[in-house]
Amino acid sequence: MLAAQDVPGQQSEPIHTLHVYTNLMQIPTLVLGPNRERLEKPIAENRFSVSIDDGPWFRATHVRREGDDPISLSILLDVRGDSSALMPKIADAISGLAPLSLRARDRVSIYVLDCSFSQTLEDAPAEQDGLKRAVDSALQVWSYRRQKKHESDCKPSSRLWDALTSIILDPVYHLPGRRVVLAITDGSDKGSTSTWNYVRALAQSAGVAIFGVVDVPPQLTGSWNRSREDPFNSVCQLSGGTIFITNERDVAETLKRFIQTVRERYIVELPRPLNSTPGEHGLRVKIAKSEDDFVRSAGLSVPLPDPAVLADPTTVPSDPTLTPELGRRKVMTKPQ
Repeated sequence: MLAAQDVPGQQSEPIHTLHVYTNLMQIPTLVLGPNRERLEKPIAENRFSVSIDDGPWFRATHVRREGDDPISLSILLDVRGDSSALMPKIADAISGLAPLSLRARDRVSIYVLDCSFSQTLEDAPAEQDGLKRAVDSALQVWSYRRQKKHESDCKPSSRLWDALTSIILDPVYHLPGRRVVLAITDGSDKGSTSTWNYVRALAQSAGVAIFGVVDVPPQLTGSWNRSREDPFNSVCQLSGGTIFITNERDVAETLKRFIQTVRERYIVELPRPLNSTPGEHGLRVKIAKSEDDFVRSAGLSVPLPDPAVLADPTTVPSDPTLTPELGRRKVMTKPQ
């Protein structure tokens, strides 16, 4: 090893200090066509603007595709209700995502909502064999009851909103990676302690986008409306996700399309507002000349400016004209 240093007393300039501040916000934003179709052409970054609490629209500083950013994916298998028709082929469909759709840097957790709520895979690399074993293990009890026709033996003790709450609060979501939940479910809930609005607020504050996969028979696909007002659809859209409709025949391709949709989200970057205040704020993303497109942004948590740092005379002040300004409209809906 060869080391070199300045000779003491011969420095011509004082040592400079680099100050680094946490003030960049990154907002994963889903953009699809009016009928939830994939957009073929990328959108120029100068078309993206953001408004906070109905404040002035602020042009995004930088926008890029999510691309190969690591994904932290939690998959919930809800074997109750209509979604159970997808389960016989779901192990092959999920394991088939690796290694092309899901890659080595992605992490996956598997949960099942059956007679109880349990987990069979925690923050593991997206490897085909491991995914297959985890899904088979998750469905083992359900498969046995189905073969023996003992469905009446199951008395569910956990419900959809409670299951999603547990997933979002899982410590795995403190790890790096774009945080996404895929719920394969019919979206029904009865008896949860949590409410859908609580799940919505929790997902937004944790920066977790929730996507759904719903089983719809082929003859009803054209008439099923993803814009209808139901709690599960609201939870998905308000967290930055959407619902995919599928059937037993097409479920494998639907899951691949889901991963492609996640990777084609836009990461909208802008500085933290100088007048940030504690609490929940409303955030909107607008794309010029895209009035009919389906645009949904995920939530995020932003640290408030440190008063000690701001008061430090060595702190380089930010230019207020280069940061967004909070509006006066506050979020009124509170979780129940």
